[in-house]
Amino acid sequence: MASDTSQQEMQQVLQKAWDAFHVYRNFSLRQRAGFMRAIAAELDACGDGLIRTAMRETNLPEARLRGERARTIYQLESYAAACEKGDWLEARIDTALPEKNPPKPDIRKMLVPLGPVVVFGASNFPFAYSTAGGDTASAFAAGCPVIVKGHPAHPDTSEQVAEAILRAAQHTGMPEGVFSHVTGISYEVGKTLVTHPYCKAVGFTGSFAGGKQLFDWASQRPEPIPVFAEMGSVNPVFLLPEKLSQSAPEIAAMYAGSITLGVGQFCTNPGLLIGVESEALQQFIHDLGKAIRQCIPGLMLHQGIACAYSRNREAALMQENVHLVAEPENGSGEEDSLYGQPTLATVDGKTFLGNPLLHKEVFGPYSLVVRCASEAEMLEVARQLEGQLTCTLMATDEEVRSHTELVNALKNLCGRLIWNAVPTGVEVCLSMQHGGPFPASTDARFGSVGADAIKRFARPLAFQNWPDALLPDELKNGNPLGIWRTVNNEPTRMSL
Repeated sequence: MASDTSQQEMQQVLQKAWDAFHVYRNFSLRQRAGFMRAIAAELDACGDGLIRTAMRETNLPEARLRGERARTIYQLESYAAACEKGDWLEARIDTALPEKNPPKPDIRKMLVPLGPVVVFGASNFPFAYSTAGGDTASAFAAGCPVIVKGHPAHPDTSEQVAEAILRAAQHTGMPEGVFSHVTGISYEVGKTLVTHPYCKAVGFTGSFAGGKQLFDWASQRPEPIPVFAEMGSVNPVFLLPEKLSQSAPEIAAMYAGSITLGVGQFCTNPGLLIGVESEALQQFIHDLGKAIRQCIPGLMLHQGIACAYSRNREAALMQENVHLVAEPENGSGEEDSLYGQPTLATVDGKTFLGNPLLHKEVFGPYSLVVRCASEAEMLEVARQLEGQLTCTLMATDEEVRSHTELVNALKNLCGRLIWNAVPTGVEVCLSMQHGGPFPASTDARFGSVGADAIKRFARPLAFQNWPDALLPDELKNGNPLGIWRTVNNEPTRMSL
């Protein structure tokens, strides 16, 4: 297990990051993109050794880790392409009108980097949301140095990835301090990083308690800074009657796979299934329970997550009127507390509405079916839930048209609204929104997936009446970078 980075070492790391910021922020979009592509190449060159290390530390299977590393490489390459393209800069130009009374000045605006970003690695994605994950990639694209606090659940994996980033930085001529890696379990490590004046933003994926603590530290600073924390979700699924009566067995099979995917250790795991009491709902519960009983428990990521799952699962099952429907018939075949027991339970809608504990995430392969007495009660459930990463509506076309109040309630509730599918699986693309209203994330305007994530680590800066020769290339009359800009309210790539 990695030891805590000392306070003296962290002060040095933060100073180097601050010094690097004043150099790296002036690197061209092409130079930043080249750095990110070099990181992707180094990750690929790590080969099987990195995969074996991650398997040993996380209990994740080889195929999953190979796929996740490929996703991480794709993130770096796609964010590099977006960085170079420059759309994220939101370049705006309004040329002067000297004949206007009073004269209108020449004003040009673009996004500029915030400063050093502290990224906290996630436990459940050792590559894609960790040391070289989306937060790190988007911060580099924005022109910000990065300090990663490696997750203590996979210290060797994090260290190997950090070494790959440092090799890429050296090969591409990046300034010393553009990337640093610190370790530790003590909360003092995180507090020192977040509260230091040279830290200008934070990226985090993990628990509500962890993300909220970082947010509080950042908000209480003399100079508050943004914390972009993705803190999980129960990802409710609303099962409308007509759709369920048509497809209960198919929907049950679909959701059995989603609930147990990755031993339920995804932030988009469907932890709530809400329907109206009917024969179709009972058939769905029966079919889903049968599928859950046939599942084989899998190893969870580490002892801390396994213990928390067991504790939270038992607490939920002990609540009044909560009934266990199914868990695997044969168990894991191993006497090991790391195994996560897939679980399906039910509760009536009235009890659910009156018990806030049942609204909370049970991180693991657990899902609760809420049996509502009416569609009005289902709507009330939607209105009482906290902010979510995703909401799903299983419905026919006509049911969507006739349930506008429910649809509008779900729009207010989540960052991604899904129709007749499962929430697990987060595509890396520009249109993806992986974030939602609090407490799913600390800032619902932004997500951590897709190139729009770059904007989290930048701020607008306007230049008024500057000579063309002294402007950044992004705002010069000749548009030497060939990027899209909005000039006098018209999008164009033409020069002025």
